[in-house]
Amino acid sequence: MTTAEPFVKTPGWLDYYDAPSRPRFSLPPGAVDAHCHVFGPGAVFPYSPQRKYTPCDAPKEALFALRDRLGFDRNVIVQATCHGTDNRALVDALAACGGRARGVATVSQDVTDAELRALHEAGVRGTRFNFVKRLADFTPREVLADIAARIAPLGWHVVVYFEAQDLPELYDFFTTLPTTVVVDHMGRPDVTLPVDGSQFERFVGMMRDHPNIWSKVSCPERLSRSGPAALNGEQQAYRDVVPFARRLVETFPDRVLWGTDWPHPNLKDHMPDDGLLVDYIPSIATTAELQRKLLVDNPNRLYWS
Repeated sequence: MTTAEPFVKTPGWLDYYDAPSRPRFSLPPGAVDAHCHVFGPGAVFPYSPQRKYTPCDAPKEALFALRDRLGFDRNVIVQATCHGTDNRALVDALAACGGRARGVATVSQDVTDAELRALHEAGVRGTRFNFVKRLADFTPREVLADIAARIAPLGWHVVVYFEAQDLPELYDFFTTLPTTVVVDHMGRPDVTLPVDGSQFERFVGMMRDHPNIWSKVSCPERLSRSGPAALNGEQQAYRDVVPFARRLVETFPDRVLWGTDWPHPNLKDHMPDDGLLVDYIPSIATTAELQRKLLVDNPNRLYWS
């Protein structure tokens, strides 16, 4: 790998939208963007040599500016695969946030107890396991189970990222983890299938039968086939995803989270306007009580209590 490679993002993938609109929806006080990232800058925090993509730089200053523009009070910054288990960019952002962010790290089996304690002191409250084959190499489940057992005494949770068709083979592993388990992006359902069909019902059933499992109802821009289409002069953002997210919000109101996924890595077709993503929230959380739980109560209980 040459020294210049970290600065060349994967061809064909879009940069984040740098002029987001101001949302029409007013977020409740204390709202948390519970899924976002920082990338690099690569000149300071190089990307992993084992990465499967190179993102555009998306430093902490840009994330905090977006937080303020959209009206969030706090962030949860999630380590992405392009930085591997090198959490320095994440820790640097947490150090600069003035207590207004928490982190989800990625760690390897050889992480020391002292390193875990240092991450905890920095504001990390979870670790992420990625099962999306195009984004991460397979890690043996016994290794992940060992990591989960080691972070459990810290009160951390496990974040899992997978695709819906892979849930049957992962179900037993997820449901035996000794921590709270937070599923990224509703397990990436196929939204062309029925919301009450067998694929999504398997996921809903897992949440119903295992009260330690939570879900992020985020990333409609990744799941939608309809896109952020305008209809009758109104933004009908990602309307085909709404029934899936609304079902989880209404069925499990105390175990759902929402986040922007800024800066939206690996997108080719369109880059979402984060202001319009915020305006999507009332379509999936239709009352003030549900909005408060989704955006304030649940993330604060999981990350700041």
